[in-house]
Amino acid sequence: MHTPLADPWRRSVVTAALALACSTAFAQTVTLNGSMGLRQALLVIDGQARVLEVGRTVLGVQLVSLSATQAEVDVAGQRRLLFAGASPGRLLAAESAPSGGSGEIVLTAGSGGHFTVDGQINGKAVSFLVDTGATAVAIGQADADRLGIVYRNAPRGFAGTANGRIPINIVTLSSVKVGDVEVANVEAVVMPSTMPHVLLGNSFLTRFQMKRDNDVMRLTRR
Repeated sequence: MHTPLADPWRRSVVTAALALACSTAFAQTVTLNGSMGLRQALLVIDGQARVLEVGRTVLGVQLVSLSATQAEVDVAGQRRLLFAGASPGRLLAAESAPSGGSGEIVLTAGSGGHFTVDGQINGKAVSFLVDTGATAVAIGQADADRLGIVYRNAPRGFAGTANGRIPINIVTLSSVKVGDVEVANVEAVVMPSTMPHVLLGNSFLTRFQMKRDNDVMRLTRR
């Protein structure tokens, strides 16, 4: 997903507006306004502009990784993937907390060694395919329409596929549920194609510690 480069940053800035929930007792807004190469990001944390290098922490926000299309941050032990073009917002910590259950998901591989599981997005049933190579939860347009996801006017970007770059829409899902474990405010992309499964990508998976033992995968809430 690529955003046109801005002149003030000498064509090295990729603009983005990104929001996340912090796990403190109050709401916190973090916006990624640009990047200088792959080592420094310009963050606005609760209105304060900060230049942050990968690995450093400022005002409780650690920049874990950075690319031209996304950034990963850690706030009080909770990691979030931030996408270029996402709208800035303000999220409450309570919204990111699990809604109950054991906090562990146990999956068994099916034919071909793939992990598939039934779950819910925004309270509606879907079939997930675990994809550790996918940056975000990825949904085909037909499923997005069925689920009532408002995406047509959502921020746009591009994703690389085997058939080249394709346009996508970037959204935030209110809820993703697998078993009795529910995660709120999960970044997702809507793909302009029909997909047999919803890809359960890293915007969900990075909320968990992952352990695989042969055909069994365990996801334990961080």
